[in-house]
Amino acid sequence: MISVRRAGGRFRGGDEAAGIESLHAFSFGRFYDPDNLRFGPVIACNEERLAPGAGFDEHPHSHTEIVTWVVDGELTHRDSTGHATVVRPGDVQRLSSAGGVRHSERNDAGVPLTFVQMWLAPKDPGGEPSYDIVRGIADSTPYALPEAGAMLHVRRLAADERTAVPDAPYVYVHVVRGVVRIDGDDLGPGDAARITDADGLELAAAVASEVLMWELSA
Repeated sequence: MISVRRAGGRFRGGDEAAGIESLHAFSFGRFYDPDNLRFGPVIACNEERLAPGAGFDEHPHSHTEIVTWVVDGELTHRDSTGHATVVRPGDVQRLSSAGGVRHSERNDAGVPLTFVQMWLAPKDPGGEPSYDIVRGIADSTPYALPEAGAMLHVRRLAADERTAVPDAPYVYVHVVRGVVRIDGDDLGPGDAARITDADGLELAAAVASEVLMWELSA
């Protein structure tokens, strides 16, 4: 089964006066929807747009795997375990909040910042927080997140190129840029597909495209 969710249907949040625009794919904060709480272990997929100088001041997280993908610009990350990192397009950043961690996220550059942040529920809550960043991850190189029973596939597709959708209990597809077709539906930037019991499916790029694809266990 495939459920297509359009970018225009996301909950619009953020703080315009502070230079923050947030687009939420799942029930989030004051945008409560009991029928849209999660998909497998995925509990949030937020597109964040920060003006130069804007950001999220230090705030707490716990029992959440937080994966960040920068679309345009540079993200400055700092956390209470001592990490201070600038995340750029092509980098995969993961923060395991475990039993508790605090972090801040800011746009310290002089150009607008857009990033996608995905939250996944761990199999086992608690433990010690941890941090990881992969610089310039190569196309088709999977990034494993065993804590949540998940695997992230980053695909950069040329026009007319095809890629297999993992045969898995759950697959979450987020289109970063371009246009891809899946099972007769065209998905553009910000669109997503939630796929249950994928079997033999393909994505086909109409133009050069970038896609984040989560392979999720039951």
